[in-house]
Amino acid sequence: MYLLLLCFGVLAGVTTVLFGFGGGFVVVPLLYSVLIGVYGADSKMGRAAMHIAVATSTCVMIFGSGMASWRHHQAGTLPWRQVRPLLCYVAVGAIPGAIAALMLSGSWIRWAFIFYLVLTILDSLLRSGFTHSHRSEMRPMAKPAAAAAGLSIGAIAAFLGVGGSVMTVPLMRRRGASMTAATAAANPLSLPMAIVGTATYALMAWNTASLGAWHLGFIDLRACTALVLGSWIGIRTTSRWIGKIPDGIHAKVYIALLCAVLLAMVLG
Repeated sequence: MYLLLLCFGVLAGVTTVLFGFGGGFVVVPLLYSVLIGVYGADSKMGRAAMHIAVATSTCVMIFGSGMASWRHHQAGTLPWRQVRPLLCYVAVGAIPGAIAALMLSGSWIRWAFIFYLVLTILDSLLRSGFTHSHRSEMRPMAKPAAAAAGLSIGAIAAFLGVGGSVMTVPLMRRRGASMTAATAAANPLSLPMAIVGTATYALMAWNTASLGAWHLGFIDLRACTALVLGSWIGIRTTSRWIGKIPDGIHAKVYIALLCAVLLAMVLG
């Protein structure tokens, strides 16, 4: 189980640094499927599988998004002027998002995850310009728009445990960003959500029925360790490709990865 998580942690690292996913789109469906497969859907772990997957994914994101942000900063691809106004709003939005996830059953979270994926894929395919080349300079956001966008990104990302990419990348593309800039922006915007969301999942679930000594609330610490190690390997290995993927191909692969995750969640 943990060797499998290590291997998929590498994939999470690759998707974090190149697509801004924060690892959530890999970690959530994988860990959910593994827990159901190992413990059974009717066991205590099985019934908590989606909560554990979302909480653990959020914790892993602290490392993955932090390291990927640093790599993009070093490469000069991070549009800090567009990112900074959103950071505080994302952190604030993450609190009600994580609390809402704890109040609902795992089944509701799973179907919300699937529903949001479908909307994002359709938006990316049907909205003109997503798969076409863009200039690298983004149009700035007004303060009210930045507040609304940041709060929404934080709440939805923490609720689903997937990072901000699924909202940030389409948003930045609509404002004229290249895929490199859009995916780079997703990583620092995932970081405050990950920190606040992880603290919320740990504190709010502190008094739940014990899931074992290796759990902090709903966070599976052993799974988290394996995924973080794999993520570190993936980020170090693929950082050399930052900014080198053609824009159109980058956008099409982003959509294809979303479709693959959607299929995994529906079949899981």
